[in-house]
Amino acid sequence: MALTGRTALVAALGTLIVGLVLPDWTGLLAVELPLLLAIVVDLLLAAPVKRLLFTRSGDTSVRLGEQAIVSLVVTNPTNRTLHADLRDAWPPSSWPAGTSHEISRHKLRIPAGERRRITTTLRPTRRGDRNADRLTVRSLGPLGLAARQGHHEIPWKVRVLPAFPSRKHLPAKLARLRELDGRTSILTRGEGTEFDSLRDYVPGDDTRSIDWRATARQSAVAVRTWRPERDRRILLVLDTGRTSAGRLGDVPRLDVSMDAALLLAALAARAGDRVDLLAHDRVTRASVTGRTGQPVLSALVEAMAPLESTLVESDLRAMASKILRTAPRRSLLVLLTGLDRAPVEEGLLPVLPLLTQRHTVLVAAVSDPRIQEMVNGRGTLDAVYDAAAASQAQAERRDTAERLRRHGATVVDEPPSQLATALADAYLALKAAGRL
Repeated sequence: MALTGRTALVAALGTLIVGLVLPDWTGLLAVELPLLLAIVVDLLLAAPVKRLLFTRSGDTSVRLGEQAIVSLVVTNPTNRTLHADLRDAWPPSSWPAGTSHEISRHKLRIPAGERRRITTTLRPTRRGDRNADRLTVRSLGPLGLAARQGHHEIPWKVRVLPAFPSRKHLPAKLARLRELDGRTSILTRGEGTEFDSLRDYVPGDDTRSIDWRATARQSAVAVRTWRPERDRRILLVLDTGRTSAGRLGDVPRLDVSMDAALLLAALAARAGDRVDLLAHDRVTRASVTGRTGQPVLSALVEAMAPLESTLVESDLRAMASKILRTAPRRSLLVLLTGLDRAPVEEGLLPVLPLLTQRHTVLVAAVSDPRIQEMVNGRGTLDAVYDAAAASQAQAERRDTAERLRRHGATVVDEPPSQLATALADAYLALKAAGRL
């Protein structure tokens, strides 16, 4: 049971009457007993809440930052008209801050035996699964003095997928990829095992490259030319340890890494490369293997959606062991992690020779643009100290990246707005050079 504001107003007016006109027990009973009787009658005439029927439908997935529509059909099987206030509760991150009160509440009037459809518009602010909480219904009586209140569990789940803002760069990267594949006028040739074309023999050519069948069909000796093999295996490794939990503005580092990984995966899938995913800190959080072609992107997005950073130090030795088991053959290993000196020195550098011995290693890290802003600040004494500390942090970061390069890794270190395109460019450069 719940009392409404109208009841409080009537009781307040009754108090004035008692205080000014009948300031005794007789006046109190004369005012309060009719009010109590009206409340009881209102409750009896209100439509029962427990007998209402609910059915959900609508979106089950949505990209971060976009809208999801979830519909709820309310059926009134009773013989009384339902006047109700309904609250469709969802987790706070299901809509922008401060808007849940307006979006989640609905007013209903459903005649006996009829149904109504209401819609709840979600705009999630975080990735992951958003599960509907309980549904609260307050059925008002005809006098509006009291209401029956009850709760219903109507399960529904909306999976919030990564936003993937870097997909706008995909057409430009695909054009570059077509150049590498020889579908435009630019064609990259080099040592490799993939047949490219035939040309006339010149002194000094390897006689093993002579195509005798083609030579028999023409007057000159024909030689096969080769280009670097294009279709290779790529393993994307997301470090979900504590360094990925840092925020760059309003976006976690992990989300920036996911965006870069998705652009690279979309590009590699178009190139015919096999793309696998491994998310790991101390244990494996997600894994996608054995997918090829266009379905791989949707599989990666589904696997990334529920991932969250864990506030523990990543076990990079265990990660390296898992990588070697997941990719036994030579692959392009893309490790999206941080470049903080301590974790790299203690965790990554000791295992890096094992990885570079078998794989081509590409380390991608996102830098904090706020550090560069601090370096440029000179307005006050505090800003000068901040600039000195930021300069030292940048120097340590450059030194860490250089140490990784000396161990044979390619390093991409860019701010959030440029990491995805820089990583895609590094992949294309490795592909053009035949290093995959």
